[in-house]
Amino acid sequence: MVTTAQRPLAGILWMVATGFCFVMVTALVKTLGGRIPAAESAFLRYLLGLVFLVPFWRQIVDMRLSRRQWGLYGVRGVFHTLGVICWFYAMTRIPIAEVTAMNYLNPVYVSILAVLFLGETIAARRILAIVAALAGALLILRPGFRALDPGHVAMIFTALLFAGSYLTMKILSGQQSAAVVVGMLSLTVTLGLAPFAALDWVTPTWGELGILFGVASFATAGHYAMTRAFAAAPLTVTQPITFLQLVWSVAIGAAFFNEPPDPFVIAGGGVIIASVTFITWREARAKRRQITPGIHETKG
Repeated sequence: MVTTAQRPLAGILWMVATGFCFVMVTALVKTLGGRIPAAESAFLRYLLGLVFLVPFWRQIVDMRLSRRQWGLYGVRGVFHTLGVICWFYAMTRIPIAEVTAMNYLNPVYVSILAVLFLGETIAARRILAIVAALAGALLILRPGFRALDPGHVAMIFTALLFAGSYLTMKILSGQQSAAVVVGMLSLTVTLGLAPFAALDWVTPTWGELGILFGVASFATAGHYAMTRAFAAAPLTVTQPITFLQLVWSVAIGAAFFNEPPDPFVIAGGGVIIASVTFITWREARAKRRQITPGIHETKG
């Protein structure tokens, strides 16, 4: 039987595909501009994405949940709904490279929240890695040296809310199948986004619906590729590959959105991903249960 450690090349290639898919999600959302409100764009993305749940519909319909599990799914739905709204808003406001770089903070926030709310212990080296990652975020934002856009604030909340969603999922993943966990997320977020979308509804064109279906398709493909990457190789192998997402984001931003490369964003993103990789390596070396997610494990 082939073990995950024996297929590092496959894991790397699947993670390359994962990064490409998620960069395309950001690029497609950005092409929509600001005509359609962020909440409505996110709602349509999830509504159109429900088609990918059809193969798992029977499992979802037949599930039996306790009151506590219903509550956890509800809490996760709230976290993810608000996170997706912030994320879609940020994607139309700030450069693609900055969205990508700040998304790297997700595992860092998970580490912090796990200590605060789940009683996780944390070693001194891991604390230093977290501090370095936060310093990388400051390098990207450079408060006091440039005007910050509301999109930057939205991305900070995006990472925090997705971290809360991930920690809730960690509890549920040991109790339910992956199909049910993913399906319930899609259903609760679609329902959660509906009232926000209705508050400021703008009728989309067929072209805009096509773009949003493309967003749903790339997001689904990205999660599939990420799952295959995790199955083929350990996170210590696949995690550094996520830096390619920043490279692609810079290239796409410059080529299609007139966003010149920002060396501070590249440097800050590099510091963050190096810190996250170190945290992952330390966790693997200590042979403890992995609490830090991959870069996009919490994304919509």
